[in-house]
Amino acid sequence: MLGMCRGRRKFLAASLAALFIPALTWLYLSVGSFQVKPLALSPAESQSSTPGERQALESRVRAVEEENRALRRQLSRPPGSSSSRLPYAANRSRAHSEEGTGDHEAHKAAAANAANGSDCVRRPAVDKCETIHVAIVCAGYNASRDVVTLVKSVLFHRRNPLHFHFITDSIAQQILSSLFHTWMVPAVRVDFYDADELKSEVSWIPNKHYSGIYGLMKLVLTKTLPPELQKVIVLDTDITFATDIAELWAVFHKFRGQQVLGLVENQSDWYLGNLWKNHRPWPALGRGFNTGVILLLLDRLRKLRWEQMWRLTAERELMSMLSTSLADQDIFNAVIKQNPFLVHQMPCFWNVQLSDHTRSEKCYKDVSDLKVIHWNSPKKLRVKNKHVEFFRNLYLTFLEYDGNLLRRELFGCPSETDHNSENLQKTLSELDEDDPCYEFRRERFTVHRTHLYFLHYEYDVSPDDVTLVAQLSMDRLQMLEAICKHWEGPISLALYLSDAEAQQFLRYAQGSEVLVSRGNVGYHVVYKEGQFYPVNLLRNVAMRHVNTPYMFLSDIDFLPMYGLYEYLRKSVVQLDMANAKKALVVPAFETLRYRLSYPKSKAELLSQLDMGTLFTFRYHVWTKGHAPTNFAKWRTATTPYRVEWEADFEPYVMVRRDSPEYDRRFVGFGWNKVAHIMELDAQEYEFVVLPNAYMIHMPHAPSFDITKFRSNKQYRVCLKTLKEEFQQNMSRRYGFAALKYMTADNNS
Repeated sequence: MLGMCRGRRKFLAASLAALFIPALTWLYLSVGSFQVKPLALSPAESQSSTPGERQALESRVRAVEEENRALRRQLSRPPGSSSSRLPYAANRSRAHSEEGTGDHEAHKAAAANAANGSDCVRRPAVDKCETIHVAIVCAGYNASRDVVTLVKSVLFHRRNPLHFHFITDSIAQQILSSLFHTWMVPAVRVDFYDADELKSEVSWIPNKHYSGIYGLMKLVLTKTLPPELQKVIVLDTDITFATDIAELWAVFHKFRGQQVLGLVENQSDWYLGNLWKNHRPWPALGRGFNTGVILLLLDRLRKLRWEQMWRLTAERELMSMLSTSLADQDIFNAVIKQNPFLVHQMPCFWNVQLSDHTRSEKCYKDVSDLKVIHWNSPKKLRVKNKHVEFFRNLYLTFLEYDGNLLRRELFGCPSETDHNSENLQKTLSELDEDDPCYEFRRERFTVHRTHLYFLHYEYDVSPDDVTLVAQLSMDRLQMLEAICKHWEGPISLALYLSDAEAQQFLRYAQGSEVLVSRGNVGYHVVYKEGQFYPVNLLRNVAMRHVNTPYMFLSDIDFLPMYGLYEYLRKSVVQLDMANAKKALVVPAFETLRYRLSYPKSKAELLSQLDMGTLFTFRYHVWTKGHAPTNFAKWRTATTPYRVEWEADFEPYVMVRRDSPEYDRRFVGFGWNKVAHIMELDAQEYEFVVLPNAYMIHMPHAPSFDITKFRSNKQYRVCLKTLKEEFQQNMSRRYGFAALKYMTADNNS
C-alpha cells in the first residue's frame, strides 16, 4: 500500500511539473525581462516579430521542455537509483533467483513498479478471470480432513476461478467428491485422479517418510495431469495460505530460460548433513529445496523428458542411499543438484516451514511478509517455534471458519454451468416467499455441506451384519461412549455441527479411550445451515453410508440392551430377512432417572417396569406412538409376533439397507418417524416384534425444536399442513391401498 501511495505522489508531482513549468516559463519570457519582446497573442502579432527573435524563443522553450522530461524521469526512479540508468534496464538486469526476506522482495517490486510507471496503471500479472490450477495428493481419512483447512484458506483469499486436481485413493475421493458436491462453491472445479493406478510408477522406490507411497506421487504429475494443462501449483495438505493464491500464480511470469520448477529453499540444515552424527542426506544444491509448494511448468517438463530424468537420478542415488527419507523431496533435490538451471528459487515467504530445526524466522519481519505457512513437521501444531502461537491461531481461524461463507460469487467472470445449482435455484424460485410455511418448505431443498467419514473407519462386513444408525447434535455428544459400550457392532452416525463444533467433537473423540478403540464407527458431519434441525436429512445421510446388509434405525438418546447386536444378527437368519420385506420392531422403554442400573435381561427389565423405575416409551404423553407394539403381549412372548400398522405408529426397527429413506419435508420435531413407518407399510413391509429385544430412552433436557413446537402456534400449523400434503402424496403414489392414510389422525 505504501508503494502504491508513493507511486501516486510521484505521478502527481510529475504531472504538475509538466503542466505548470512550461506555463511559468512562458510567463517569465513574457514579462520577466524588458529585453525580450512580449509573445505574440495573435497571428497578426506573431507576424510582427523578427525571425531571429522567434528562433531564440523556440530554442529557449525546447530547452525548458527537455528539462521537464529529465525531471519526470528523475521523479519516476526509486530513491538511491542511478540517474544514468534507463528504466527498462532495472527489469532486464534482475537475477532469476529471488531469495531473501519480505522487505527485499517488496523493494524489488517497488523498483519494478517505478520502472514501469505508476502501480495504478500497471496491468495485473494474473487476469481477473484466469483459472488457477492447483494439484494436491491426498489419501486416507486424516489427510481428507486436513486438506479442508488448506482449501478454506485458499478460498478465503482468492479472486480467481480455481481448478483443483486431487490425486486420491478411493477413500479420499469418496469424502472430497461428496464435500465439494454439497459445498457448491461458485467458480470452483474439482477433478480426481486415481492414485492406485499410479502406485506402480513409484512403488519400486523404498521410502521411510511417514507419507508412505503417496509422498512420491508428485513425481508423476506430468504423466497424471491432462496433457493440455501447461502449468500447475502443487501443494501439500499441511499448507495454510495467508494471501491470494493468484500472487503465487503470478510467479510463473518470472521464470527465465529453462526454468521449469519454482521452489523455496529448505529452511532447515537437513541437506547440510550436520543435524546428528553419521547423518547422510540425499544430494542437494546447498540447503536444498522444500517441495511442500511447487510451481510446475508441465509443458516444458514434458519436453525435457522429466519422467526419464527423475527415474535415472533416483535409480543412481538409491544404489548408495537405499531409500528416501523425505519422499519426493529427496529425488527433486537430486535432480536439481545435477541440473540447477531447472529451478527458479522463490522468496522464502512462499513456504514458511514450521519443521523442527527450522530457520523460518529469517523469512519474515512482519505479519504482512507471510504468504504461505507449511506445517511440515510430524508434530504439526505442536512443533517448536518462536512464533508458533501466532501461526497456530492463523491456522485455527481457517480450521473453524464457517465454510458456508465461502460460497461467494466471482462477479464478472463466466463460470461453467452447474446443473445441480441451476435446478436448485429454479426450485427455490418457485416457492412462495409469502407462504407462512416458506422456511419449512425451503429447508427440504437446502443442500448441507457434508463431510463423510470425519474420522478413520475400518470394518470388514459379514453377510448377516447389522449397523446401528442414529443422528445427533453437540448437546447429545455425551451419549456416544455409552452407546459404544452397549453396541459392539458397526455404527453410522450423522452429526449436525458447525465448523467450530466439528473441531470440538474431533478433540473429544480423540481424547476418549472408548471412541479411539472403535474403528467401526462412521462419523459423518453435516454442517449447520438454516434455522431448523434437519433430522430426516441426517438420518438419510447415516443410512446411505451403511455398508452392511441390514440396519437398525435408532436415536442417539436410546441405549440398546446389552447383546442386541448379536441378537439382531441371529434374527436376520431366523426370520429370513434376506428374502422378505420385514421390519423387526425393538420395543422401546424409558426412565426418568439419570442414574439407572441398566437391566441385563428381560426378566430384570420387567421387574423394574413393575417397580416404576421404567415405563413404556412415551406412555404418558404420546401413547399412540408405540401402543401397536402390544407391550402386554410382549411381557410373556417367547417368539416373534406380527403387529398391524396403526395411525401415528413410530417404532424403532431393523430393516434391510435398501429400505426407503425418510421424508425430508419433516424437520425439527413432529412426524419425522411416523411418516417413515407409514412409507414402510405402504410398501407392504411386515412389522414383527422381537420378544427378547429392548431399548431404553435416557433422560435429557428438552431439545430446542420441541420447545418451538410447544410454544409456537405457527410451527404447529405448518406441521399439520406438511402432514396433509404428505398423506396426499402417499395417496397419489400408492393409489387405493393408501386411502387409509388419508383418514389417519393428524394429531401429534
